[in-house]
Amino acid sequence: MTAAEQVRNPQAIFISGNEAVAMAARDADCRVAAAYPGTPSTEILEYLSAYPTVYSEWSINEKVSLEVAIGASLAGSRALCAMKHVGLNVASDALMTQTLIGAVGGLVIAVADDVGLSSSQNEQDSRYWGRFAHIPVLEPCDAQEAYSMTRFAFSLSEQFSVPVLLRLTTRICHVKGLVRTDASEKTVARFFNKDSSRYVMVPGNARNRIPLMMQRDKELAQFSESCELNRFEPGQDRRIGFVTSGAAYCHVRETFPEAPVLKLGLSHPAPIETIRAFAQEVDQLIVAEEVEPLLETELKAAGIQLSGKDILPRIGELTPSVLRPALAQLTGDTCTTAPATQNDLFPRPPTLCVACPHMGIYYCLAHVKNTIISGDIGCYTLGAGQPWNALDTCISMGASLSVAQGIDKGRSEADQNKNVIAVIGDSTFLHMGMQGLLDITYNRGNVTILLLDNRAVGMTGGQNAPSSGLDLHGEETIQVDFRKLCEALGVKPARIHEVNPYELPVLFKALREEVKQTGPSVIITNQPCVLTERYRQQPVLAVDADRCTGCSNCLDVGCPAILVERRETVIKPNGREKQLAFVKIDSAACTGCNLCINTCGPDAIIPLSRDSRINAVEVSA
Repeated sequence: MTAAEQVRNPQAIFISGNEAVAMAARDADCRVAAAYPGTPSTEILEYLSAYPTVYSEWSINEKVSLEVAIGASLAGSRALCAMKHVGLNVASDALMTQTLIGAVGGLVIAVADDVGLSSSQNEQDSRYWGRFAHIPVLEPCDAQEAYSMTRFAFSLSEQFSVPVLLRLTTRICHVKGLVRTDASEKTVARFFNKDSSRYVMVPGNARNRIPLMMQRDKELAQFSESCELNRFEPGQDRRIGFVTSGAAYCHVRETFPEAPVLKLGLSHPAPIETIRAFAQEVDQLIVAEEVEPLLETELKAAGIQLSGKDILPRIGELTPSVLRPALAQLTGDTCTTAPATQNDLFPRPPTLCVACPHMGIYYCLAHVKNTIISGDIGCYTLGAGQPWNALDTCISMGASLSVAQGIDKGRSEADQNKNVIAVIGDSTFLHMGMQGLLDITYNRGNVTILLLDNRAVGMTGGQNAPSSGLDLHGEETIQVDFRKLCEALGVKPARIHEVNPYELPVLFKALREEVKQTGPSVIITNQPCVLTERYRQQPVLAVDADRCTGCSNCLDVGCPAILVERRETVIKPNGREKQLAFVKIDSAACTGCNLCINTCGPDAIIPLSRDSRINAVEVSA
């Protein structure tokens, strides 16, 4: 924020959309908030955890987080749960029943869609859940609206006794803007009102709630026609007019400042008659919506003439560089801006952090032949990339074990001699993986499981989980004993091993031995995520240039701190060419984990300070 802006907006604060949602929940007297970390929604709960008036927790998964919020709502308190888009798939079982029960205290579900797939396994449009679950959808376009609409969502939820979906996208969650806040409110204290006909969804009760839900749909549709969140912005150039929402609105406004726009804040139920009237005022109506042609389909079904995904792309954000050339034919304008492509960017593939304990595991997996490796969601997904190429599948959260079981049971004769391995992290195992392990033991699967326990939800920034022994607030709580848990799920004690992933020979030996065993085995690694306070840095390493032979074995570890200084091509005695790569270590990035030392035959990697070599270890309590 510049000094001039501060002067003009002395009471405004410069915050992200996620922080605005958290602040709004606090100001709306939200009493309970729950979430499972997931980019781009993670920071909502992290900000909320700083407010003592709100009970906040990292839940074990998104379904549990929604159920915690539902319970608080039924007890009369305002409640919020937050998740990324794929999390709502997990939570949908609870959602689809709660839509019949409805809310008591305001119930807000903040869902962040990763439009453009910056860090997700798919691109998904959460607005569909509004139609599917018969609940209203609010779509803020910036941090100010994220604040205002979160406040509005609580009151809307209580007005219509319905959960409200607050649909965010990465651009809303992470981009900062000036936000003016309103006075905090104090809600009337309620209590849990026993009503089994409403709260106990046996078939007879649920059947009676469906007509009420349909009536609520009608009332919400009527409300949408006059809702102040759906606003008309006139424009001088009526060749095209836009119906849009969320971040797409900002892109439309920037690209076509003279075009009339109907901006939808309450995008479901859509104000059909308002849009029909707007269509009569412009030559061509365009529906600019990111990802799916959801509103477009509804409006066409209502008989409104328009264009949408026949002109605009169905993948990624509708930025000005996308909108301008796409609509050039309609406007008659000359497009001077070429669409941005991936080729415009310097190639920088995602990789693991320097000293990540997962690197040693993928180094070993890359050297174990004759395997089929089933991966999972999290940092360990990166094992599919260079230099490891050590994952063969990655489907969804917790699916590695179940998919491995399916591969084991469904393999053909040609794959009978291959080893089936599943790789999963600690928080993912607790989120959805435990059931897969129970299925393997119960149905006598032959799978080797690598449980990478780094005591954190690493991919989203090292948040605490039941594996860390700390809660959202950093306070001590129970810590899961994975050895005992795996044993309880049916794995024989002799087939459960705990190893230090920085000790490559030990890890490699355990892996080679266990893949030969019949029945399920679990290898638990026990070193912390380098992003957490548990990780302790060791003496930084360096390369002795006089000893380095250019063999490049250390590059197979995949550590970003190891850099190629020069390359050479030599002719071997047999006449074949060999590429040599002479390396150095970035001392500013190295943490002295010693993984590379294990791969260096000529002992060219040495401590920079000549201190003793010590493996990175967890800080003792």
